[in-house]
Amino acid sequence: MIDLGRLRALHAVASYGTVLAAGEALHCTPSAVSQQIGKLERETGAVLVEKDGRRLRLTDAGRVLADHAERVLTSVQEAESALAAHRDTVTGRLTVAAFATACRALLPYALRRLAIDHPQLTTGLIEVSPHEGLELLRRGHVDLAVLDDWPEVALRYPASVSTVQLGLDHADLIVPADHHATGETGLEAVRHERWISVRAGDVCYEYLIRRLPGIVPDFQVGEFETQLTLIAAGLGVGLIPRLARPALPDGVRVVTVTPRPTRRVVIAWRDSSAARPAIRAAEEALREAWSQAQAAASAASASRTVNAPA
Repeated sequence: MIDLGRLRALHAVASYGTVLAAGEALHCTPSAVSQQIGKLERETGAVLVEKDGRRLRLTDAGRVLADHAERVLTSVQEAESALAAHRDTVTGRLTVAAFATACRALLPYALRRLAIDHPQLTTGLIEVSPHEGLELLRRGHVDLAVLDDWPEVALRYPASVSTVQLGLDHADLIVPADHHATGETGLEAVRHERWISVRAGDVCYEYLIRRLPGIVPDFQVGEFETQLTLIAAGLGVGLIPRLARPALPDGVRVVTVTPRPTRRVVIAWRDSSAARPAIRAAEEALREAWSQAQAAASAASASRTVNAPA
């Protein structure tokens, strides 16, 4: 009989291509992964991997077994989910992948809520881009993903993944306090401003350059807080979602953009784990966190939205 743990090792190597990456995904050493693969080869009497530079390449036999391993591991997860649902106990481990703003604005409250209400559940969190979060979810390396999805960028969800919308997050133009913009504005009207944005590759950056083709932001930074600091210094303007700015620094104000830039905040999980009580408990905790964050963001936006320069 083929050992399940060795199949997991082969599946991780097939997914990530190196023993080091496979070990990180499985929370074990590269040596342990190599040992599992070696035992699996002896167990099956087949050569399953071979070196290809610094990476490992699956042999034909390895690919056949890796394809079956993915189906076997999915079936095992479905069985575990069904058993957990039968017990109706929120237990085990739940690892969440989330985009940066959600990690700051939603997950602290949600994870604390889970820890208080369900002490038998162990949780983990990985901050990644939405594209990376979906891939980790598809591969089975996280249990839940919190994603931001702009219609103009449009994430592609695998057939094996289910989603539910947590809510809509609107973005506004943030300008220095003495900026000339008043009331509402369209993005085209401020096309020639100096733009301060997140880095290229971020979905918020992708949204901005799709709405304003041809612009190149003068400043590209990693955090929304840094954007706000630069705007307050009078260096430019930025388009920042409300969830990312529960509080605004002095020296900036909000200008409403029409049509309103809007992103969906989505919770995603694999169909095979849908029956897990932990998934339902996490969704409830995230909805509570969302309600609190939206109230804080609305209050901050209202306090800084004005119709004329200060």
